[in-house]
Order: sequence, then C-alpha cells, then structure tokens
Amino acid sequence: MTDEQTGKHGGGRLTAGPEPDESPKERVDRELIELLNGLRVILPGVQVLLAFLLTVPFSEGFVRSTSSDRIVYFATVLLTVAATGALTMPAAYHRIRFRQGDKEQMLRISNVFAIAGLVLLTFAMASVVFLITSVLYGMGAAIPVAVSGSPGSPCRCSGRWRTRADALRR
Repeated sequence: MTDEQTGKHGGGRLTAGPEPDESPKERVDRELIELLNGLRVILPGVQVLLAFLLTVPFSEGFVRSTSSDRIVYFATVLLTVAATGALTMPAAYHRIRFRQGDKEQMLRISNVFAIAGLVLLTFAMASVVFLITSVLYGMGAAIPVAVSGSPGSPCRCSGRWRTRADALRR
C-alpha cells in the first residue's frame, strides 16, 4: 500500500503540515494532490445524491407533496448542485491554471472552494433529512431532527469535522 493510500507520509506520520526535509514547493505540490484526492473521494457520493434528487419529481408520489415539501425539495436540489459545482471547481481551476506557475495561490483558492462545497453539502444533507422526516412524520418532527438531531445536521457535521481536524493536528 502506498503512503497516499494509507493517509501517511514518510515514517508513519499523518500528513498535516510541512514534512521534515520538505521544500515549500514539495509541500504545496503534496497539499494540492491531497486536496484533489480528497475531493475525488467525496464527489461520487454528492453525484449520487444529486442523481437521486433529480429523479424525485418523476415519481408517482411527488404529485401528492405539499407546497412546503416542494420548496424544501427545490432548495435541496439547488444546494446539492451548488455543492457539486464548488467541489468540482478545484479540479477545473487546476486544469485552467496549472501551467501559470502559482500553485500556492491555486491551493488557497481550491481550498476555499472545497470548504464552501463541504458547507453546502452539509446543508444539502440536512435538507434531505428534513424533507424525508417531514414526509414521514410531519413538519413538527422535521425541524428539530434536521437542525440538531440527525447525524447529517449542519451542527453535528461541522462539529465532527472540526473535532477531527483538531485531533489530526495534535
């Protein structure tokens, strides 16, 4: 197994921050590759979510949905499309700018797009949970579940991501 597959780089150390004897150029190259590889893992799931959402209006039950459900559904589709766009932007930006030589700026901008995409994805997942809960149990149950009670809620996801990032930094 390679270092990239195990998430380790040289000597079994997790890849967080500069590596010993790593030049600034090597660090930027490594971080850009890690970012693009991470997005490569996330994107299929986002695309499956979007594909599922795009089929919903064509199902028989959609005609019985309430206007509130349709608004939430449409917002969920827009959030998922925006997340897909933001998460694919680093690869597109890399293709456009890779020969211009400023990988440090490319890495910074790509990182902003990736974070924005993850935030949008978090809200899209919360919207999906809200929509499903609303259809199954009503609006009264959907709001607390989507806001704070579900594993995909924005509060829980952002907290988990931050805790994990802090743990890896130590």
